[in-house]
Amino acid sequence: TIEFTGALHATVVKQVRLKNPSSKTLMYSAILVGRDADDFSLPKGNTVTIAPKRQTNINVEFTSRFLRPAEAVLLLISKHVGGINGATLTFSLKSEVKHIEPADILKCKSPCYEL
Repeated sequence: TIEFTGALHATVVKQVRLKNPSSKTLMYSAILVGRDADDFSLPKGNTVTIAPKRQTNINVEFTSRFLRPAEAVLLLISKHVGGINGATLTFSLKSEVKHIEPADILKCKSPCYEL
């Protein structure tokens, strides 16, 4: 589970590190699914390539629109490259709004009671 914690309407970025222990290149298609998948994004695109014996990071962004917790799933589905397939990977994405910052403050004057 990857947890995104921040203020309402703030964008939080988390990184997922993927390692390739094999001697062949791995390629994945990244898909966000679930009730709140539209609130999460992959700014570097939906294709991930990992060179042999290397690692890479995937950035996942979340922008909160509501006070309720958001949930989605990040699916990494292996593409067949050079005779090797990687395992399908799934990550649960969850959010929590910790505080609210006011967008603006308005001052008003009005009588409390009028006949």
